[in-house]
Amino acid sequence: MGLKLAIDDFGTGYSSLSYLKQFPVSKLKIDRSFVREVAVNPDDAAITAAIIAMARSLSLKVIAEGVENEAQMSFLRLHHCDEIQGYYFSKPLAADKIADKLRADYPEVQIRAQASAGTP
Repeated sequence: MGLKLAIDDFGTGYSSLSYLKQFPVSKLKIDRSFVREVAVNPDDAAITAAIIAMARSLSLKVIAEGVENEAQMSFLRLHHCDEIQGYYFSKPLAADKIADKLRADYPEVQIRAQASAGTP
């Protein structure tokens, strides 16, 4: 069917390492409680780095939730986190505002699209 399974809030609550064997998981979402202080708390940094390393060794993608600042982003880039989500990029938007946000943040994409379409 082409569906992929992600474990949300990995590392908290009911997420268990045994789920990685029991289910056809393709992604782990690192809970924001670890990401929040990843740049200043050695324990959060160690847990986050370990989740990323473990996921990579199992050929899983990793998503970090709740990224809000450059320090968090730098840490996650350094550790090769696959996907990032959070207010660092944008607050939640209504569906009709997403295209405007992307055009404002990435004008070079619009310019390239116009150039490839032959639009001046």
